[in-house]
Amino acid sequence: MGQKVEINQGEIKIKFTEAITGKISLKELGIKEDLITLENGLLRLVFDMEGIGEHHYFQMPTLSIVYSEEVGETHWQCDFNGETIVDKADHHGHSTVILLNRKKISELEHHHENTLIVHAEFPEAVHIKTNESIVNFFK
Repeated sequence: MGQKVEINQGEIKIKFTEAITGKISLKELGIKEDLITLENGLLRLVFDMEGIGEHHYFQMPTLSIVYSEEVGETHWQCDFNGETIVDKADHHGHSTVILLNRKKISELEHHHENTLIVHAEFPEAVHIKTNESIVNFFK
C-alpha cells in the first residue's frame, strides 16, 4: 500500500507515497491497536501528503476516530500547511467525525509540502480503535 507509518512519543506520522482512494482504516494504514493508548489524553496525527503527485480530494475529506471509552468534551484542531482549518469541541461519546473543507485544503496546497496535522485533547486516557477509525481523503 502507498504509505509509511512512523510512531514516536506523542505523535503518529503517516506519509502517503500515493493517493489511497476511498475509506481506509488506521489499522489498514499500518497502525496496530495496541500502539494507540493515549495515557495522557493527547493525540497528534500527522498526514504527510508530499510527493504523491496531483491531489484529487474526496468531495468531503473525512477523518473518523473511534475510541473505547465514553468521554466528555474533546477538543480537536486540524492544521493544513500551518493554517488552522478546523477548531471544534466534540461532546460526549465514543467517536468523533471531522469533515474537512476540500476547497480550503486545495487553496492551501503547495507544490512540495502538504501536511495535515490533527491534534486532539481528551479529558482522560483513551484507547483508539484503529480497525474502526478511518480516513477518506482521496477519490
